[in-house]
Amino acid sequence: MPAALVRRILLCLVIAAPAIAMRVTGIEFTPVADLFIFGAAVVAAAFLLAWAAEAAQKDISGTLAIALLALIAVLPEYAVDLYYAFRAGSDPAYTHFAAANMTGSNRLLLGFGWPLVVIVALVVARRRQSADAGGAGLNRFLRLPGEARLDIGFLAVLSVIAFAIPLLGSIPLWFGLVLIAMFVLYLWRASRVHEDEEEEFVGAAALIAGMPTRSRRITVVALFLVSAAIILTSAEPFAEALVASGTSLGIDSYFLVQWLAPLASEAPEFIIAVMFALRGHGAAAIGTLIASKVNQWSLLVGSLPVAYWIGGGTAALPLDGRQVEEFVLTATQTVLGVAIIIALRFRLWSAIGLAVLFAVQFFVTDTGGRYVLSAIQTVFALGFLIAHRRDILATLAAPFKKAQAVADAPERESVTAGAGNRS
Repeated sequence: MPAALVRRILLCLVIAAPAIAMRVTGIEFTPVADLFIFGAAVVAAAFLLAWAAEAAQKDISGTLAIALLALIAVLPEYAVDLYYAFRAGSDPAYTHFAAANMTGSNRLLLGFGWPLVVIVALVVARRRQSADAGGAGLNRFLRLPGEARLDIGFLAVLSVIAFAIPLLGSIPLWFGLVLIAMFVLYLWRASRVHEDEEEEFVGAAALIAGMPTRSRRITVVALFLVSAAIILTSAEPFAEALVASGTSLGIDSYFLVQWLAPLASEAPEFIIAVMFALRGHGAAAIGTLIASKVNQWSLLVGSLPVAYWIGGGTAALPLDGRQVEEFVLTATQTVLGVAIIIALRFRLWSAIGLAVLFAVQFFVTDTGGRYVLSAIQTVFALGFLIAHRRDILATLAAPFKKAQAVADAPERESVTAGAGNRS
């Protein structure tokens, strides 16, 4: 094993060690101290997971690899969110937090992650083009590959289905099972799409991918097992510390659950995506983040009522007024994101607009404001859908087309100024 890789793995294990020691010995500190200790362990485990998942693409190629990477990378978030849903089944006080982590991470991914990757990718592309051509013909958008239409199609369908949740005022168990079935269908469809382009790795994943086959596979499996053990050990105390820290610090616990936990669990995914963008692989970076959105709206949301029911709850996870507002805001943001990329082009000004709308929500703290912001996002989405109306049917049909037809489908119109498939 390369020495550089050993150092990185050891650093993560050292960061996670205090949390493991606390769980084994039963020692507890203040809620804020526990929050940082167990939160650091979750972040360290998330890095190990992300490295292993990315390196696993060496043995699993194509769209399926991206889908699995996106799934594994958000497992820390799943652990925290499902813990709240499970506890809510026996303690109604936790019902308030059951979907908070999901709505926060969902909006963080699209409102911060997508724009960050696109902006970085276009800046890199412009610098390269400027160096090669004396600054002529600046890139105006990031072009997504044809196979991305599969993910976008599934996300489009899921974003429409998502509006049933605020209308029902709950997430019924049957509805959750439908969403889980959608995720299984998504994985199956992704496994049928093949790409000829060879994967490229960065950072620790590159070190793992460069190892001999047997050593690489053993390392990947070992990292999966170790990171999973750290996450399972830390998820409960981290989730409890989030709630207790809010009370002790006088901060809204809902706010901490909704934003701090997703920020910790998704940091490695963002870092890896940015590293891809910095190397000129913006399409691969944004593809991973789009796949994560599909995972969140299908498997994560679908698993919440299952965890609630297993924890002793009824056959439907109830949502209070605040969570209904949050779901409406999250669903309209997703529709806007789909409308922006449905033509397989992600423009710089669209990325900036998404980031601005995401930032605005932190200043909107009342019910009326959230619904107004939701309405604004819906209006913008309709505008983009009208502009991209010729791409709507092709995108909605992508999840149900024959396997290779998705990847082989040509773009509707030729483009003269783009960042290219790998920009």
